[in-house]
Amino acid sequence: MFKIIDGDFKKSEYSNEEFLDNWPMLYILENGKQAYVGESNHVKTRMTQHATNEEKRIFDKVHFIYSKMFNQSVTFDYESKLIQYIAADELFEVTNKNSGIADKQYYQKKEYDEKFEQLWRKLQREKLVKHSLEEIENSDLFKYSPYKELNDVQRNAVEEILEKLKAGTVDRFVVNGMPGSGKTIVAVYLMKYLADSEEFCDKEIGFVVPQTSLRKTLRDIFKTIYGLKPSQVLSPSDITKKQYDILLVDEVHRLHQYKNISYMGTFKKNCEKLGFSTDADELDWILKQSKFTVLFYDSMQVVGPSGIDIERFDRKIDDQALSKRLIGYLTLATQMRVLGGNDYIDFITSMLKGKCTRKYSSEKYDLKLYNDFAKFERDMYEKETQAGLSRMIAGYAWPWISKNNPALKDIEIQSVQRKWNHCTEGWVLTKEAIDEVGCIHSIQGYDLNYAFVVLGNEIGYDEKVGKIIVRSENYYDQNGKRTADYDELLEYITHVYYVLLTRGIKGTYLYVCDKGLRDYIGRYIERI
Repeated sequence: MFKIIDGDFKKSEYSNEEFLDNWPMLYILENGKQAYVGESNHVKTRMTQHATNEEKRIFDKVHFIYSKMFNQSVTFDYESKLIQYIAADELFEVTNKNSGIADKQYYQKKEYDEKFEQLWRKLQREKLVKHSLEEIENSDLFKYSPYKELNDVQRNAVEEILEKLKAGTVDRFVVNGMPGSGKTIVAVYLMKYLADSEEFCDKEIGFVVPQTSLRKTLRDIFKTIYGLKPSQVLSPSDITKKQYDILLVDEVHRLHQYKNISYMGTFKKNCEKLGFSTDADELDWILKQSKFTVLFYDSMQVVGPSGIDIERFDRKIDDQALSKRLIGYLTLATQMRVLGGNDYIDFITSMLKGKCTRKYSSEKYDLKLYNDFAKFERDMYEKETQAGLSRMIAGYAWPWISKNNPALKDIEIQSVQRKWNHCTEGWVLTKEAIDEVGCIHSIQGYDLNYAFVVLGNEIGYDEKVGKIIVRSENYYDQNGKRTADYDELLEYITHVYYVLLTRGIKGTYLYVCDKGLRDYIGRYIERI
Protein backbone atom coordinates (compact mmCIF):
# COMPACT_ATOMS: atom_id res chain seq x y z
CA MET A 1 0.00 0.00 0.00
CA PHE A 2 2.91 2.36 0.77
CA LYS A 3 6.23 2.57 -1.03
CA ILE A 4 9.28 4.41 0.36
CA ILE A 5 11.94 5.56 -2.11
CA ASP A 6 15.26 6.87 -0.81
CA GLY A 7 17.16 9.72 -2.42
CA ASP A 8 20.40 11.65 -1.93
CA PHE A 9 19.30 15.18 -1.12
CA LYS A 10 22.85 16.48 -0.79
CA LYS A 11 23.79 15.34 -4.31
CA SER A 12 20.28 15.84 -5.78
CA GLU A 13 20.20 12.22 -6.93
CA TYR A 14 16.73 10.64 -7.11
CA SER A 15 15.13 7.65 -8.82
CA ASN A 16 13.15 7.88 -12.09
CA GLU A 17 9.66 6.72 -11.06
CA GLU A 18 7.04 8.78 -12.89
CA PHE A 19 5.08 9.54 -9.75
CA LEU A 20 8.03 11.56 -8.39
CA ASP A 21 7.25 14.19 -11.04
CA ASN A 22 3.49 14.45 -10.71
CA TRP A 23 1.63 12.76 -7.83
CA PRO A 24 0.58 13.84 -4.33
CA MET A 25 3.34 12.50 -2.05
CA LEU A 26 4.97 12.84 1.35
CA TYR A 27 8.68 13.13 2.08
CA ILE A 28 11.05 13.14 5.04
CA LEU A 29 14.32 15.04 4.86
CA GLU A 30 16.84 13.94 7.50
CA ASN A 31 20.49 13.93 8.54
CA GLY A 32 20.43 11.23 11.20
CA LYS A 33 19.56 13.69 14.00
CA GLN A 34 17.05 16.16 12.58
CA ALA A 35 14.14 15.73 10.18
CA TYR A 36 11.71 17.82 8.17
CA VAL A 37 8.36 16.43 6.96
CA GLY A 38 6.65 17.78 3.86
CA GLU A 39 4.18 17.04 1.08
CA SER A 40 3.99 18.01 -2.58
CA ASN A 41 2.43 17.07 -5.91
CA HIS A 42 5.88 17.52 -7.52
CA VAL A 43 8.44 16.26 -5.02
CA LYS A 44 11.49 16.52 -7.33
CA THR A 45 10.70 20.17 -8.02
CA ARG A 46 10.20 20.72 -4.28
CA MET A 47 13.67 19.24 -3.63
CA THR A 48 15.19 21.79 -6.03
CA GLN A 49 13.45 24.56 -4.10
CA HIS A 50 14.63 23.16 -0.75
CA ALA A 51 18.21 22.95 -2.01
CA THR A 52 18.32 26.78 -2.23
CA ASN A 53 16.99 27.17 1.34
CA GLU A 54 19.68 27.69 3.96
CA GLU A 55 17.61 25.97 6.66
CA LYS A 56 17.29 22.80 4.54
CA ARG A 57 21.00 22.47 3.70
CA ILE A 58 21.57 20.62 6.96
CA PHE A 59 19.90 17.53 5.41
CA ASP A 60 21.58 14.90 3.25
CA LYS A 61 18.90 12.20 2.77
CA VAL A 62 15.30 12.21 1.61
CA HIS A 63 12.67 9.47 1.87
CA PHE A 64 9.73 9.81 -0.55
CA ILE A 65 6.46 8.15 0.51
CA TYR A 66 4.16 7.04 -2.32
CA SER A 67 0.75 5.39 -2.40
CA LYS A 68 -1.68 5.05 -5.29
CA MET A 69 -4.49 5.95 -2.84
CA PHE A 70 -3.00 9.38 -2.08
CA ASN A 71 -4.78 12.59 -3.02
CA GLN A 72 -3.90 16.07 -1.81
CA SER A 73 -6.36 16.02 1.09
CA VAL A 74 -4.76 12.82 2.35
CA THR A 75 -1.17 14.07 2.02
CA PHE A 76 -2.07 17.32 3.84
CA ASP A 77 -3.59 15.26 6.65
CA TYR A 78 -0.78 12.69 6.80
CA GLU A 79 1.82 15.46 6.77
CA SER A 80 0.29 16.88 9.98
CA LYS A 81 0.10 13.43 11.53
CA LEU A 82 3.69 12.53 10.65
CA ILE A 83 5.00 15.82 12.06
CA GLN A 84 3.28 15.34 15.43
CA TYR A 85 4.08 11.62 15.75
CA ILE A 86 7.70 11.84 14.57
CA ALA A 87 8.29 14.78 16.93
CA ALA A 88 6.97 12.67 19.84
CA ASP A 89 8.86 9.55 18.69
CA GLU A 90 12.16 11.36 19.52
CA LEU A 91 14.31 9.51 16.96
CA PHE A 92 14.62 12.84 15.13
CA GLU A 93 14.34 16.45 16.21
CA VAL A 94 11.65 17.81 13.90
CA THR A 95 12.47 21.23 12.39
CA ASN A 96 9.01 22.00 10.95
CA LYS A 97 7.11 25.07 12.02
CA ASN A 98 3.63 24.43 13.39
CA SER A 99 1.64 27.13 11.60
CA GLY A 100 -0.10 24.67 9.25
CA ILE A 101 -1.02 21.99 11.78
CA ALA A 102 -4.80 21.54 12.03
CA ASP A 103 -7.44 18.83 12.17
CA LYS A 104 -8.57 18.63 8.53
CA GLN A 105 -11.82 16.93 7.51
CA TYR A 106 -12.25 15.36 4.08
CA TYR A 107 -14.02 12.53 2.25
CA GLN A 108 -13.34 9.07 3.78
CA LYS A 109 -11.10 10.54 6.48
CA LYS A 110 -12.04 7.79 8.95
CA GLU A 111 -10.77 5.10 6.55
CA TYR A 112 -7.53 7.00 5.93
CA ASP A 113 -7.04 7.46 9.69
CA GLU A 114 -7.11 3.66 10.02
CA LYS A 115 -4.62 3.22 7.15
CA PHE A 116 -2.16 5.63 8.78
CA GLU A 117 -1.19 2.89 11.24
CA GLN A 118 -0.04 0.75 8.28
CA LEU A 119 2.17 3.60 7.06
CA TRP A 120 3.62 3.98 10.55
CA ARG A 121 4.49 0.27 10.74
CA LYS A 122 6.18 0.59 7.34
CA LEU A 123 8.27 3.49 8.68
CA GLN A 124 9.18 1.34 11.71
CA ARG A 125 10.43 -1.44 9.44
CA GLU A 126 12.48 1.12 7.50
CA LYS A 127 13.99 2.32 10.84
CA LEU A 128 12.68 5.85 10.28
CA VAL A 129 10.69 5.78 13.55
CA LYS A 130 11.12 3.84 16.81
CA HIS A 131 7.95 3.59 18.87
CA SER A 132 4.44 2.30 18.20
CA LEU A 133 1.58 4.76 17.82
CA GLU A 134 0.11 3.51 21.11
CA GLU A 135 3.37 4.16 22.99
CA ILE A 136 3.60 7.64 21.51
CA GLU A 137 -0.03 8.52 22.27
CA ASN A 138 0.56 7.64 25.94
CA SER A 139 3.58 9.94 26.19
CA ASP A 140 3.60 13.47 27.62
CA LEU A 141 5.57 14.66 24.60
CA PHE A 142 2.65 13.72 22.35
CA LYS A 143 -0.05 15.08 24.65
CA TYR A 144 1.65 18.46 25.06
CA SER A 145 3.25 18.66 21.62
CA PRO A 146 3.23 22.05 19.86
CA TYR A 147 2.45 20.04 16.71
CA LYS A 148 -0.95 18.84 17.95
CA GLU A 149 -3.75 19.05 15.43
CA LEU A 150 -6.00 21.92 16.52
CA ASN A 151 -9.77 21.74 16.22
CA ASP A 152 -11.72 24.70 14.83
CA VAL A 153 -12.30 26.28 18.27
CA GLN A 154 -8.62 26.01 19.23
CA ARG A 155 -7.41 27.27 15.85
CA ASN A 156 -9.78 30.25 15.99
CA ALA A 157 -8.48 31.03 19.49
CA VAL A 158 -4.86 30.99 18.27
CA GLU A 159 -5.72 33.19 15.30
CA GLU A 160 -7.61 35.71 17.44
CA ILE A 161 -4.81 35.98 20.00
CA LEU A 162 -2.17 36.40 17.28
CA GLU A 163 -4.29 38.98 15.47
CA LYS A 164 -4.64 41.07 18.64
CA LEU A 165 -0.96 40.67 19.48
CA LYS A 166 0.19 41.76 16.02
CA ALA A 167 -2.25 44.68 15.87
CA GLY A 168 -1.43 45.80 19.42
CA THR A 169 -5.15 46.22 20.16
CA VAL A 170 -5.06 44.44 23.56
CA ASP A 171 -2.49 44.08 26.35
CA ARG A 172 -4.07 41.16 28.20
CA PHE A 173 -5.96 38.19 26.81
CA VAL A 174 -8.08 35.88 29.01
CA VAL A 175 -8.79 32.34 27.78
CA ASN A 176 -11.41 30.53 29.85
CA GLY A 177 -11.87 26.78 29.51
CA MET A 178 -13.05 23.67 31.34
CA PRO A 179 -10.65 20.74 31.95
CA GLY A 180 -9.77 19.05 28.68
CA SER A 181 -10.77 21.97 26.47
CA GLY A 182 -7.18 22.37 25.25
CA LYS A 183 -5.86 25.33 27.24
CA THR A 184 -2.36 23.90 27.60
CA ILE A 185 -2.33 22.68 23.99
CA VAL A 186 -3.20 26.17 22.74
CA ALA A 187 -0.57 27.71 25.03
CA VAL A 188 2.22 25.36 23.89
CA TYR A 189 1.16 25.76 20.24
CA LEU A 190 1.38 29.55 20.63
CA MET A 191 4.81 29.28 22.24
CA LYS A 192 6.19 27.32 19.28
CA TYR A 193 4.51 29.62 16.74
CA LEU A 194 6.02 32.73 18.34
CA ALA A 195 9.47 31.11 18.54
CA ASP A 196 9.33 30.31 14.80
CA SER A 197 7.97 33.72 13.76
CA GLU A 198 10.43 36.27 12.40
CA GLU A 199 8.21 38.97 13.88
CA PHE A 200 8.49 37.68 17.45
CA CYS A 201 11.54 35.40 17.64
CA ASP A 202 13.73 38.17 19.10
CA LYS A 203 11.16 39.09 21.78
CA GLU A 204 11.52 38.06 25.43
CA ILE A 205 8.85 35.35 25.71
CA GLY A 206 8.09 33.12 28.68
CA PHE A 207 5.70 30.28 29.49
CA VAL A 208 4.59 30.39 33.16
CA VAL A 209 3.49 27.09 34.75
CA PRO A 210 2.51 27.28 38.46
CA GLN A 211 2.56 23.52 39.26
CA THR A 212 6.02 22.12 39.92
CA SER A 213 5.16 18.71 38.44
CA LEU A 214 3.77 20.04 35.15
CA ARG A 215 6.58 22.60 34.91
CA LYS A 216 9.19 19.82 35.01
CA THR A 217 7.29 17.85 32.36
CA LEU A 218 7.06 20.86 30.02
CA ARG A 219 10.75 21.71 30.49
CA ASP A 220 11.60 18.16 29.44
CA ILE A 221 9.35 18.57 26.39
CA PHE A 222 10.77 21.97 25.41
CA LYS A 223 14.24 20.39 25.52
CA THR A 224 13.25 18.12 22.63
CA ILE A 225 11.41 20.69 20.44
CA TYR A 226 13.35 22.54 17.77
CA GLY A 227 13.30 26.29 18.50
CA LEU A 228 12.16 25.98 22.14
CA LYS A 229 14.29 25.98 25.30
CA PRO A 230 13.60 24.57 28.79
CA SER A 231 14.61 27.93 30.26
CA GLN A 232 11.49 29.47 28.67
CA VAL A 233 9.29 27.43 31.06
CA LEU A 234 9.07 29.58 34.18
CA SER A 235 7.86 29.42 37.76
CA PRO A 236 5.99 32.48 39.11
CA SER A 237 9.14 33.40 41.06
CA ASP A 238 11.27 33.31 37.89
CA ILE A 239 9.34 36.16 36.28
CA THR A 240 10.24 38.56 39.10
CA LYS A 241 13.84 38.63 37.78
CA LYS A 242 13.22 40.57 34.55
CA GLN A 243 10.67 42.10 32.20
CA TYR A 244 9.03 40.10 29.39
CA ASP A 245 7.49 41.19 26.11
CA ILE A 246 5.05 38.27 26.13
CA LEU A 247 4.02 35.86 28.89
CA LEU A 248 1.74 32.87 28.34
CA VAL A 249 0.38 31.74 31.72
CA ASP A 250 -1.08 28.25 32.00
CA GLU A 251 -3.36 27.19 34.89
CA VAL A 252 -3.72 30.73 36.27
CA HIS A 253 -6.08 29.36 38.94
CA ARG A 254 -3.04 27.57 40.46
CA LEU A 255 -1.14 30.83 41.08
CA HIS A 256 -0.86 31.70 44.76
CA GLN A 257 -1.72 34.40 47.24
CA TYR A 258 0.22 35.06 50.46
CA LYS A 259 -2.01 32.57 52.22
CA ASN A 260 -1.62 28.94 53.35
CA ILE A 261 1.62 28.39 51.41
CA SER A 262 4.91 26.82 52.49
CA TYR A 263 7.21 29.49 51.00
CA MET A 264 5.98 32.68 52.66
CA GLY A 265 9.50 34.08 53.11
CA THR A 266 10.32 33.80 49.40
CA PHE A 267 6.88 35.11 48.47
CA LYS A 268 7.35 38.20 50.67
CA LYS A 269 10.81 38.92 49.19
CA ASN A 270 9.42 38.69 45.65
CA CYS A 271 6.65 41.14 46.54
CA GLU A 272 9.18 43.58 48.02
CA LYS A 273 11.42 43.24 44.96
CA LEU A 274 8.53 44.40 42.75
CA GLY A 275 7.32 47.13 45.10
CA PHE A 276 4.26 45.23 46.37
CA SER A 277 2.99 44.42 49.84
CA THR A 278 1.93 40.86 50.60
CA ASP A 279 -1.63 41.84 49.67
CA ALA A 280 -0.41 41.22 46.11
CA ASP A 281 -0.35 37.76 44.54
CA GLU A 282 1.60 35.94 41.83
CA LEU A 283 -0.83 37.19 39.20
CA ASP A 284 0.16 40.76 40.15
CA TRP A 285 3.82 39.85 39.61
CA ILE A 286 3.04 38.52 36.12
CA LEU A 287 0.92 41.49 35.09
CA LYS A 288 3.63 43.92 36.20
CA GLN A 289 6.46 42.05 34.48
CA SER A 290 4.84 41.59 31.04
CA LYS A 291 3.76 43.88 28.24
CA PHE A 292 1.41 41.33 26.65
CA THR A 293 -0.07 38.48 28.69
CA VAL A 294 -2.27 35.50 27.78
CA LEU A 295 -4.02 34.07 30.87
CA PHE A 296 -5.50 30.54 30.70
CA TYR A 297 -8.04 30.21 33.52
CA ASP A 298 -10.74 27.93 34.94
CA SER A 299 -12.46 29.07 38.15
CA MET A 300 -13.72 25.50 38.77
CA GLN A 301 -10.15 24.27 39.29
CA VAL A 302 -9.30 26.46 42.30
CA VAL A 303 -8.68 23.77 44.95
CA GLY A 304 -7.61 25.73 48.04
CA PRO A 305 -7.54 29.12 49.80
CA SER A 306 -4.19 30.08 48.26
CA GLY A 307 -5.53 29.92 44.70
CA ILE A 308 -6.82 32.74 42.50
CA ASP A 309 -10.59 32.46 42.82
CA ILE A 310 -12.97 34.05 40.33
CA GLU A 311 -13.70 37.14 42.46
CA ARG A 312 -10.01 37.87 42.90
CA PHE A 313 -9.25 37.16 39.25
CA ASP A 314 -12.03 39.41 37.96
CA ARG A 315 -10.93 42.19 40.31
CA LYS A 316 -7.36 42.03 38.94
CA ILE A 317 -8.59 42.17 35.36
CA ASP A 318 -10.92 45.07 36.17
CA ASP A 319 -7.97 46.91 37.75
CA GLN A 320 -6.00 46.37 34.54
CA ALA A 321 -8.84 47.84 32.51
CA LEU A 322 -9.05 50.86 34.83
CA SER A 323 -5.33 51.45 34.26
CA LYS A 324 -6.09 51.71 30.51
CA ARG A 325 -4.97 48.15 29.77
CA LEU A 326 -7.05 46.67 26.92
CA ILE A 327 -8.48 43.22 27.64
CA GLY A 328 -9.49 40.45 25.21
CA TYR A 329 -11.62 37.41 26.11
CA LEU A 330 -12.50 34.05 24.60
CA THR A 331 -13.74 30.67 25.82
CA LEU A 332 -12.65 27.18 24.77
CA ALA A 333 -16.03 25.50 25.06
CA THR A 334 -15.42 22.12 23.43
CA GLN A 335 -14.32 19.13 25.53
CA MET A 336 -11.30 17.49 23.84
CA ARG A 337 -9.88 15.16 26.51
CA VAL A 338 -12.86 13.15 27.75
CA LEU A 339 -14.54 11.07 25.03
CA GLY A 340 -17.84 11.59 26.84
CA GLY A 341 -17.61 15.23 25.74
CA ASN A 342 -19.46 18.16 27.25
CA ASP A 343 -22.35 15.89 28.24
CA TYR A 344 -20.07 14.05 30.68
CA ILE A 345 -18.69 17.31 32.11
CA ASP A 346 -22.24 18.61 32.62
CA PHE A 347 -23.22 15.37 34.38
CA ILE A 348 -20.20 15.45 36.72
CA THR A 349 -20.81 19.12 37.52
CA SER A 350 -24.43 18.37 38.45
CA MET A 351 -23.43 15.31 40.48
CA LEU A 352 -20.94 17.30 42.58
CA LYS A 353 -23.61 19.92 43.26
CA GLY A 354 -26.03 17.23 44.41
CA LYS A 355 -28.38 18.09 41.56
CA CYS A 356 -28.42 14.98 39.35
CA THR A 357 -31.70 14.54 37.46
CA ARG A 358 -30.87 11.70 35.07
CA LYS A 359 -28.96 8.43 34.84
CA TYR A 360 -25.70 8.73 32.92
CA SER A 361 -25.55 6.77 29.68
CA SER A 362 -23.00 6.95 26.87
CA GLU A 363 -21.81 4.67 24.09
CA LYS A 364 -18.53 6.61 23.97
CA TYR A 365 -17.54 6.70 27.63
CA ASP A 366 -17.35 4.34 30.61
CA LEU A 367 -18.60 5.64 33.96
CA LYS A 368 -19.21 3.02 36.66
CA LEU A 369 -19.53 2.80 40.45
CA TYR A 370 -17.91 -0.07 42.39
CA ASN A 371 -19.03 -1.69 45.64
CA ASP A 372 -15.99 -4.01 45.95
CA PHE A 373 -12.69 -2.17 46.38
CA ALA A 374 -10.60 -5.28 45.62
CA LYS A 375 -12.35 -5.60 42.23
CA PHE A 376 -11.90 -1.86 41.70
CA GLU A 377 -8.14 -2.36 42.16
CA ARG A 378 -7.99 -5.51 39.97
CA ASP A 379 -9.81 -3.79 37.13
CA MET A 380 -7.34 -0.90 37.28
CA TYR A 381 -4.44 -3.31 36.77
CA GLU A 382 -6.32 -4.93 33.90
CA LYS A 383 -6.93 -1.57 32.19
CA GLU A 384 -3.26 -0.72 32.68
CA THR A 385 -2.30 -3.93 30.85
CA GLN A 386 -4.79 -3.26 28.06
CA ALA A 387 -4.32 0.47 27.46
CA GLY A 388 -1.70 1.89 29.82
CA LEU A 389 -2.05 5.15 31.75
CA SER A 390 -4.62 3.80 34.20
CA ARG A 391 -4.14 5.23 37.69
CA MET A 392 -5.91 5.33 41.03
CA ILE A 393 -6.42 8.87 42.35
CA ALA A 394 -8.25 10.21 45.39
CA GLY A 395 -9.25 13.18 47.47
CA TYR A 396 -6.98 13.99 50.41
CA ALA A 397 -8.99 11.96 52.95
CA TRP A 398 -6.09 10.01 54.51
CA PRO A 399 -2.97 11.35 56.24
CA TRP A 400 0.32 10.91 54.33
CA ILE A 401 2.15 8.78 56.91
CA SER A 402 4.42 7.09 54.35
CA LYS A 403 6.08 10.45 53.69
CA ASN A 404 8.19 9.97 56.82
CA ASN A 405 8.15 6.16 56.87
CA PRO A 406 8.03 4.56 53.38
CA ALA A 407 7.40 1.14 54.94
CA LEU A 408 3.89 2.23 55.97
CA LYS A 409 0.69 2.26 53.91
CA ASP A 410 -1.50 5.37 54.00
CA ILE A 411 -4.87 4.11 52.81
CA GLU A 412 -6.88 1.05 53.81
CA ILE A 413 -10.27 0.25 52.29
CA GLN A 414 -12.02 -3.12 52.73
CA SER A 415 -8.69 -4.63 53.93
CA VAL A 416 -6.83 -3.45 50.81
CA GLN A 417 -3.85 -1.18 51.58
CA ARG A 418 -2.17 1.35 49.29
CA LYS A 419 0.29 4.24 49.56
CA TRP A 420 0.00 7.86 48.49
CA ASN A 421 2.12 9.03 45.54
CA HIS A 422 5.80 8.85 46.50
CA CYS A 423 6.43 12.09 44.56
CA THR A 424 4.44 14.81 42.79
CA GLU A 425 6.83 15.71 39.95
CA GLY A 426 6.03 13.47 36.98
CA TRP A 427 4.29 10.91 39.22
CA VAL A 428 1.91 9.70 36.52
CA LEU A 429 4.70 8.15 34.43
CA THR A 430 6.82 6.70 37.25
CA LYS A 431 7.01 2.90 37.57
CA GLU A 432 5.66 3.12 41.13
CA ALA A 433 2.50 5.03 40.15
CA ILE A 434 0.43 1.96 39.25
CA ASP A 435 0.74 0.69 42.84
CA GLU A 436 0.06 4.06 44.49
CA VAL A 437 -2.77 6.55 44.82
CA GLY A 438 -2.30 10.00 43.28
CA CYS A 439 -3.50 13.17 44.99
CA ILE A 440 -4.67 16.40 43.35
CA HIS A 441 -1.15 17.85 43.39
CA SER A 442 0.28 14.95 41.37
CA ILE A 443 -2.49 14.71 38.76
CA GLN A 444 -3.81 18.22 37.96
CA GLY A 445 -2.85 19.09 34.39
CA TYR A 446 -2.32 15.46 33.31
CA ASP A 447 -4.37 13.03 31.20
CA LEU A 448 -5.11 9.36 31.90
CA ASN A 449 -6.67 6.73 29.67
CA TYR A 450 -8.70 5.42 32.62
CA ALA A 451 -9.15 7.19 35.95
CA PHE A 452 -9.99 5.12 39.04
CA VAL A 453 -11.24 7.76 41.48
CA VAL A 454 -11.71 7.17 45.20
CA LEU A 455 -14.08 9.58 46.95
CA GLY A 456 -13.03 9.57 50.61
CA ASN A 457 -14.94 10.25 53.81
CA GLU A 458 -14.21 13.98 53.62
CA ILE A 459 -17.16 14.21 51.20
CA GLY A 460 -20.63 12.77 51.71
CA TYR A 461 -24.33 13.23 51.06
CA ASP A 462 -27.02 14.20 53.56
CA GLU A 463 -30.18 12.40 52.43
CA LYS A 464 -32.41 14.43 54.76
CA VAL A 465 -31.56 17.79 53.16
CA GLY A 466 -30.56 16.39 49.76
CA LYS A 467 -27.14 18.05 49.72
CA ILE A 468 -23.47 17.23 49.24
CA ILE A 469 -21.63 17.73 52.54
CA VAL A 470 -17.96 17.83 53.57
CA ARG A 471 -16.21 16.86 56.82
CA SER A 472 -13.23 19.01 57.77
CA GLU A 473 -11.94 16.44 60.27
CA ASN A 474 -11.49 13.91 57.43
CA TYR A 475 -9.66 16.31 55.10
CA TYR A 476 -5.88 16.16 55.52
CA ASP A 477 -4.66 18.87 53.15
CA GLN A 478 -3.79 21.37 55.89
CA ASN A 479 -2.97 24.16 53.44
CA GLY A 480 -6.21 23.36 51.66
CA LYS A 481 -8.42 23.89 54.71
CA ARG A 482 -6.57 26.31 57.00
CA THR A 483 -8.51 29.64 57.08
CA ALA A 484 -11.41 28.14 55.07
CA ASP A 485 -14.94 28.29 56.46
CA TYR A 486 -17.43 25.48 55.74
CA ASP A 487 -18.79 26.90 52.46
CA GLU A 488 -15.27 27.58 51.16
CA LEU A 489 -14.13 24.07 52.10
CA LEU A 490 -17.18 22.60 50.34
CA GLU A 491 -16.20 24.51 47.22
CA TYR A 492 -12.53 23.46 47.38
CA ILE A 493 -13.26 19.78 47.96
CA THR A 494 -15.86 19.58 45.18
CA HIS A 495 -13.39 21.37 42.89
CA VAL A 496 -10.76 18.75 43.75
CA TYR A 497 -13.14 16.01 42.64
CA TYR A 498 -14.13 17.99 39.56
CA VAL A 499 -10.46 17.86 38.57
CA LEU A 500 -10.02 14.17 39.46
CA LEU A 501 -13.19 13.15 37.62
CA THR A 502 -12.09 14.89 34.41
CA ARG A 503 -8.70 13.14 33.97
CA GLY A 504 -9.86 9.98 32.18
CA ILE A 505 -9.92 10.04 28.38
CA LYS A 506 -11.75 6.73 27.85
CA GLY A 507 -13.42 6.11 31.19
CA THR A 508 -13.81 6.96 34.87
CA TYR A 509 -14.51 4.43 37.62
CA LEU A 510 -15.60 5.37 41.14
CA TYR A 511 -15.29 3.92 44.59
CA VAL A 512 -17.20 5.98 47.19
CA CYS A 513 -16.43 5.58 50.91
CA ASP A 514 -19.45 7.45 52.33
CA LYS A 515 -22.61 5.30 52.22
CA GLY A 516 -24.97 8.25 51.75
CA LEU A 517 -22.93 9.56 48.82
CA ARG A 518 -22.57 6.05 47.38
CA ASP A 519 -26.35 5.55 47.46
CA TYR A 520 -26.95 8.99 45.92
CA ILE A 521 -24.45 8.47 43.08
CA GLY A 522 -25.64 4.87 42.62
CA ARG A 523 -29.04 6.16 41.53
CA TYR A 524 -27.47 7.83 38.50
CA ILE A 525 -24.43 5.68 37.60
CA GLU A 526 -24.24 2.00 36.71
CA ARG A 527 -23.12 -0.06 39.74
CA ILE A 528 -20.92 -3.13 39.45
